[in-house]
Amino acid sequence: MNIKRLIFPSLLVGTALALALRRSARPASARPAAKRTSYDAIDAYVLEQMHRLKMPGVSLAIVEGDRIVHLRGFGRVRPGGEAPSPQTPFVLGSTTKSITALAVMQLVEASKVDLDAPVQRYLPWFRVADPKASRRITLRHLLNQTSGLPAVAGMANLADLDDRPAAAERQARAMSTLKLSRPVGAAFEYSNLNYNLLGLVVEAASGETYADYIQRHVFEPLEMKHSYTAQAAAKRDGLAVGHRYWFAQPVAIPDLPLPRGSLASGQLISCSEDMAHYLIAHLNGGRYGEVQVLSSAGIDEMHRGVAEQRVMGASVAMYGMGWWVETIGRTQVVSHGGSVPDFSSYMAVLPERKMGVVLLVNANHYGLPFVLPEVGDGVAALLAGEQPPPIRLGFLPWVMRGLPLIPLLQMAGVIATLRRLRRWRHNPALRPGGVRLWGQHILLPLIPNLSLAALLAYLHSSGLLQFMRLYMPDLSWIVRLCGSFSFVWSFLRTGLVLRPPRKGAASPSQAGGLAAERG
Repeated sequence: MNIKRLIFPSLLVGTALALALRRSARPASARPAAKRTSYDAIDAYVLEQMHRLKMPGVSLAIVEGDRIVHLRGFGRVRPGGEAPSPQTPFVLGSTTKSITALAVMQLVEASKVDLDAPVQRYLPWFRVADPKASRRITLRHLLNQTSGLPAVAGMANLADLDDRPAAAERQARAMSTLKLSRPVGAAFEYSNLNYNLLGLVVEAASGETYADYIQRHVFEPLEMKHSYTAQAAAKRDGLAVGHRYWFAQPVAIPDLPLPRGSLASGQLISCSEDMAHYLIAHLNGGRYGEVQVLSSAGIDEMHRGVAEQRVMGASVAMYGMGWWVETIGRTQVVSHGGSVPDFSSYMAVLPERKMGVVLLVNANHYGLPFVLPEVGDGVAALLAGEQPPPIRLGFLPWVMRGLPLIPLLQMAGVIATLRRLRRWRHNPALRPGGVRLWGQHILLPLIPNLSLAALLAYLHSSGLLQFMRLYMPDLSWIVRLCGSFSFVWSFLRTGLVLRPPRKGAASPSQAGGLAAERG
């Protein structure tokens, strides 16, 4: 996700850092450099963002050239626990896409795949609803997110927690009835389905499982010793405890399963130190130490923004292959964020300055993919010697906190309606008729009520409701509760308003006459 530029009120200032030096032997390129620059401003900024978003824990790594120059953990890796170490594993989310893209580019350079070949060359069974479109989709379309595969289907797919080994292929075969949202190659649309398919292409072209390929060709050569393709192995190595947000408050959820079918688009696991190794390779033409994981030309191709993301008609950023490309101030930034229900991440390289940064967080809400990349952009700006971009979406946490107001407003509306009906019963002359009754008291109130009910129906039919239960449990609860109530209340309220006045009810003049007679 890539709607960025958020920052938070300054609450904490300056913390002097000591660099965490590992004692175990490793290549010079992975060894933290002697501290040449103060990173206090970045640390203080991260602490401010943590306070603002109530992030439980954050792991930070900064690289310059071929060296790790700064490692820092903030907060808690688990409730009541210690701060994250540089070796603490976190689930990456969509920063995984860059790793999958790297794997594909390795196979390109090994002459095992062709970027402009159709997906069906490697997955002959692949189909979408349109047979012609099925034949036209290429690997390049998948990498650049221009295949036309819909974003909504890619989100709904994340709620499929099938843990069988063939989950990814089963889900891909189910695309045979899927309608594309736009013509192949016509425009950018971010969809996890693109990278799930690329994971299957990696398997078909390499003869290895996606997990084994990534372990052997990415993690091992880059000495990513605390990086994993399976949750169980990461837990044995101290996987951070993830948190989901309920009304902007993080709640620990230690055993949330990962969707195995979406491993290639967002479920790899790594730590800040290992991801620093990964960024070193991207900053140095594919080289880490004595190992070349991809050619310099291949890295440049991954970082080349070719697909334009537009929001409400405005250009926001360009997409390459598993990387967003944009400019912050005067600095080009190549980045990607990631989110799963209980973790989030951000990584960026500043190619012109030979610098990079990784942020790993053990909490998430689906509002935060709009927020966390802006926090990351703020760190990248500070790294470039510039001021962080201004806050633009600082209201989102307040929206999360305000969600309980929706059912309260519904209850207030019910009470107001019942009071009005009681007045009409006691004084029928107050009850409007004709156009005013239908327009003001029936049709107008139906708009918000039926809108909520329709939203619930759409989310359920599209599969997004299950996605929301994982990623936005608070909003999911509100939508289900309020949408169901709105549907019932729409009919009940209309019936109550249309119910004719009781026979024999006195009008104001009749009531006055009766009172005079009694006098």
